Amino acid sequence: MKASVIATFFGVLLTCTYAAREATKKTKKAKLYIPQIDCDVKAGKIINPEFIAKCPPGCQDVKYRVYGTDIYASFSSVCSAAIHSGAIDNTGGKILVQKVAGHAGYRGSFSNGVRSLSLPRWRESFLISEGKPRKGVTYPSILEFSSSKSTAVKPEPKKPEQDLKVTKNASMSDIPRKASEQGDTVRKVYQTSPVPMPTTQMATTTPTPTTTTTDPFSTTPKPTTTTPATTRITTDLAAAKPRPGLHRVRDTGSSSVHPAYSSVAAAASRQVQASQGRGLNTAFRGTSTSASNRNILRPNAGIQRQEPVATFRRPAGSPAHLAMETDLWKPGLSFFDTGFASKEELNLKPLEATSQGNPSCKVDLSFLMDGSWSIGKRRFQLQKQFLINVAHALGISNDGPLMGVVQYGDDPSTEFNLKTYTSPKDLRNAIEKIPQKGGLSNVGKALSFVNKNFFSDANGNRGGAPNVVVVMVDGWPTDRVEEASRLARESGINIFFVTIEAAAQNEKQNVIEPNFVDKAVCRTNGFYSITVPSWFSLHKVVQPLVKRVCDIDRLVCSKTCLNSADIGFVIDGSSSVGTGNFRTVLQFVANISKEFEISDTDTRIGAIQYTYEQRLEFSFDKYSTKQDVLSAIKRINYWSGGTSTGAAISYASEQLFTKSKPNKRKIMILITDGRSYDDVRVPALTAHQNGVIAYSIGIAWAAEDELEAIATDPDKEHSFFVDEFDNLYQFVKPLIQNICTEFNSQPRN
Repeated sequence: MKASVIATFFGVLLTCTYAAREATKKTKKAKLYIPQIDCDVKAGKIINPEFIAKCPPGCQDVKYRVYGTDIYASFSSVCSAAIHSGAIDNTGGKILVQKVAGHAGYRGSFSNGVRSLSLPRWRESFLISEGKPRKGVTYPSILEFSSSKSTAVKPEPKKPEQDLKVTKNASMSDIPRKASEQGDTVRKVYQTSPVPMPTTQMATTTPTPTTTTTDPFSTTPKPTTTTPATTRITTDLAAAKPRPGLHRVRDTGSSSVHPAYSSVAAAASRQVQASQGRGLNTAFRGTSTSASNRNILRPNAGIQRQEPVATFRRPAGSPAHLAMETDLWKPGLSFFDTGFASKEELNLKPLEATSQGNPSCKVDLSFLMDGSWSIGKRRFQLQKQFLINVAHALGISNDGPLMGVVQYGDDPSTEFNLKTYTSPKDLRNAIEKIPQKGGLSNVGKALSFVNKNFFSDANGNRGGAPNVVVVMVDGWPTDRVEEASRLARESGINIFFVTIEAAAQNEKQNVIEPNFVDKAVCRTNGFYSITVPSWFSLHKVVQPLVKRVCDIDRLVCSKTCLNSADIGFVIDGSSSVGTGNFRTVLQFVANISKEFEISDTDTRIGAIQYTYEQRLEFSFDKYSTKQDVLSAIKRINYWSGGTSTGAAISYASEQLFTKSKPNKRKIMILITDGRSYDDVRVPALTAHQNGVIAYSIGIAWAAEDELEAIATDPDKEHSFFVDEFDNLYQFVKPLIQNICTEFNSQPRN
């Protein structure tokens, strides 16, 4: 008996041990199963309030956008936000996600290789941490995604066949594929259960609510008359006023908005009408054709985003998505559709033109648009609206400013050039059609492109109008800008920078080129740079920018070494030169002159011939074209006589350079073949003190000590000597290079 009891005891013990082991194995197996999500899945698309998921490698790409820092808007990519927070790196891994309430003032930052954007507010947020389960919390092994194929609405098993058919048609045609989280919550509290129905022309099922929801979006939608392809609801149904199921309402043509959002849509429509003075908002009212077209991504808008696995694919011709996702924002939609609104955002009416064809603002303007992924599509629309407002404020026309647009990302491309559009209306239509390129923010490459390709006669460059480039940049460039900017400035291009949401103090270590704005702009005195704290404040700088662009007198980078000088030639006509050599000297003078841009507003040329005496051949204001100047040089007659170089310098200071324009560089080029009969040092010093830059060129018997005394310091760079008149041509290129090098080395402040 005792042995039997012991055997029974051990048998029970072994059975319990085996069962416990099996239970432990099952538990461990269940714990190890973690659902995987794609890089582009947003937190708002997952219904579960708390879950653990596994992210794949490669989610650091800029096309997966993130909004916020530490606490993220549910519109963000979950996996990219996890990398930004430091929970995982770009190799992927497990993360724990906790949904929390909506937040105001999401702060953008750059962290762990991911650039997050700022956001004024959003309806739901989430937190991310390492993928360690919390004690006492059960995590789902299958995530529930919000889509039209909702698992929260379950049909009764004994529903008539025709009822099932009607319900299927309703769910296939009427529930927008991209419903927001709130819309799914509303659907969740309804159960489809048959109730007595008023007379209809076709049997339908009407679900009744099982709970009461305080969701402000829960409004009773009114039945809508539809095409014969859908179920028609008679006036008897309207008279009975039942509360219809949200999945039953069908409207393939009149609206693309789910009925649960009808009150919100109406409010947004009223706001847009009030702020824009237009008709009904096309985001909520349109034809079935336009509604279905909203499902199509714009061409060339970058990499098309893949829908999450659980997203229900809608057949062709079905109602459009709810316009609640900002990456599908298109021209014509109000900003309210994207999830939040403010007075700033709704006021999209372009600024009225301050002038039409204002000749006092005759500039050739190129805008460099930031088309990088970091900006996001919503901010890209704000940027386009800013360009439209600037075009209207400038008053684009043939007689005034002209404007072209270059968009940059990885590589730049011209959207349209200066001569393509000559009115604000045409510009507006063209700007609205510009798709976003995507890619990085390669500003340096864009500036090189503009310098080499944009300002040409074929593209509408007018020559006499200053060339202006306005660079729009989100945060900071992803390449270096200093060298490209220098070359552009030396070509006469005035570079302005409009920097939006610049690097915060803790982000500056991520900037490739510190102080890139000061290295790029025409002058570092603040006139050429504008910093905007937020894309939503961009409209405030329209008028300040227009005022600066039109202040032509301050566009100093239009002044290059070739178009901003008064050049006076002081020519030795003494007997030792001879008639033949004098013609060689005149050819040398002509070769130098024709390298400059000559006009009454650009470089001007004057000439003096001297012996013992001095003669003004022509003054700075005598000729205003290059051809006239060259002809005047050719007509100078050889004088012959002695060599009083000192007196000639004094004469040039009094007769030429006292009449020079204040904003011109005064350059004297003196050519002589012998030692002077008078002193040259005092007259030269006086000229230097009066701002004259003196170059001395000696031939044959010229005294080198006098040449150095005449030349501006450093005299070795401003004095030249040659043995023969026939070798004068060798100094044309070095002399021009020296003039330009000296001009470009001026401080930019």
